Amino acid sequence: MTEIEIGRAKRARRAYSFDDIAIVPSRRTRDPEEVSVAWQIDAYRFDLPVVAAPMDSVMSPETAIALGRFGGLGVLDLEGLWTRYEDPAPLLDEVAAMRGPAATGRLQEIYAEPVKAELITARLNQMRDAGVTVAGSLSPQRTKEFAKCVVDAGVDMFVIRGTTVSAEHVSSQAEPLNLKEFIYELDVPVIVGGCATYQAALHLMRTGAAGVLVGFGGGAAHTTRTVLGVAVPMASAVADVAAARRDYLDESGGRYVHVIADGSIGRSGDISKAIACGADAVMVGSPLARASEAPGRGFHWGAEAWHPLLPRGERVEFGSVGTLEEILFGPSRVADGTMNLIGALTRSMATTGYTELKEFQRVEVVVQ
Repeated sequence: MTEIEIGRAKRARRAYSFDDIAIVPSRRTRDPEEVSVAWQIDAYRFDLPVVAAPMDSVMSPETAIALGRFGGLGVLDLEGLWTRYEDPAPLLDEVAAMRGPAATGRLQEIYAEPVKAELITARLNQMRDAGVTVAGSLSPQRTKEFAKCVVDAGVDMFVIRGTTVSAEHVSSQAEPLNLKEFIYELDVPVIVGGCATYQAALHLMRTGAAGVLVGFGGGAAHTTRTVLGVAVPMASAVADVAAARRDYLDESGGRYVHVIADGSIGRSGDISKAIACGADAVMVGSPLARASEAPGRGFHWGAEAWHPLLPRGERVEFGSVGTLEEILFGPSRVADGTMNLIGALTRSMATTGYTELKEFQRVEVVVQ
């Protein structure tokens, strides 16, 4: 692998974002009607390779149910407003009305309310009663505290999501979460991340995770690169983690761990590029935050925006472009890749001659 000399004391390899690459058409094309974008993780099959990011601006119990009925997977943030307040609607209205830098301080105040175990149970039961696959997310720091409550509520899929998650967290302040032991003791599949390198992904796969989230500081509402100086170009990250999946498949004697791109998925073309680089599915936030049903009322923010000590996210205004159904399936009224995400993916696959997602992972890409 070629390295570039930054200066006499430092060398680095070149990495690429989704904007840096393009998918190459092949000699064969297909009819879009012949294309399937379904995928399966553990015992759960989904018609769409779309996992909603567990962010309060994107997922409420109602929008998680709606996405589940459309064939995707809605993941509820179990440390968000829905598990801190019985009725968060007035607070969501307030957040939408905020203007200027004072919004960060007010977000910190709102999210200072403790998470309540009984609300975790109630929200997950609401999703289960609707008949969709139930998924909830906790940060690594709160997983031990609330894991039993989440599992007892009947969650189908457990997501452990942080800015970065390692299988080897070292701390002198508290006993860290042992992912391998934790996942082994659970009876439900676990998706864990984010990670951004081959080695980190391989370690996470060895914990027994069913899926690994790929990404760090790449979301539309992140300022992690500005605040911490840490980020990763997503095309290279997904390809590196896909290589770890391949090598772990050999190492484990055939255990396939799903790779889910989680970051820099802002337009429909980014979904196609993520899968072309090796992802099995994508976790999206900002595209779904543009839905008229989204709880953010046209605004988008993540947990980084209300961190009590070091906020590294912003509340971004996107507005609404259409309903959730229109954003997923069209018809699109714009030509910027914010609507008919699935139609665009299907056409991209058909244009390059592929009918299955796993086949599409082999499509040729070029650096622009």
